[in-house]
Order: sequence, then C-alpha cells, then structure tokens
Amino acid sequence: MFNLFKSKAEKLRDKHKKLLEQAFQLSKSDRSKSDNLYAQAEELMKEIEALEIK
Repeated sequence: MFNLFKSKAEKLRDKHKKLLEQAFQLSKSDRSKSDNLYAQAEELMKEIEALEIK
C-alpha cells in the first residue's frame, strides 16, 4: 500500500537491495548463481544511475 508513491528509481533500488541480499546468501552455497545475481544487481544499478541523471 505504501509503494503507491515510490518513484521508478526507488522501486529499482529496493529490487537491487533484494538481489544483493539473495546473492550474499547464495555466495555461501552456490557461487555461480551468486555471481549471476550480482551481475543482475549491477545492471539495475546502471539503470538507476541513468534515471537519476535525467
């Protein structure tokens, strides 16, 4: 309910944070999946930065 007024960048930041948390948890058991999640998080960060520049 409280997500109604979040900007796109804020939503992407939340998703980025969740990906990093998942990647950290997986780093203990499955390094390749963890690396994939870190790569996805990096791509999201690039999108966030692009939105903030506009």
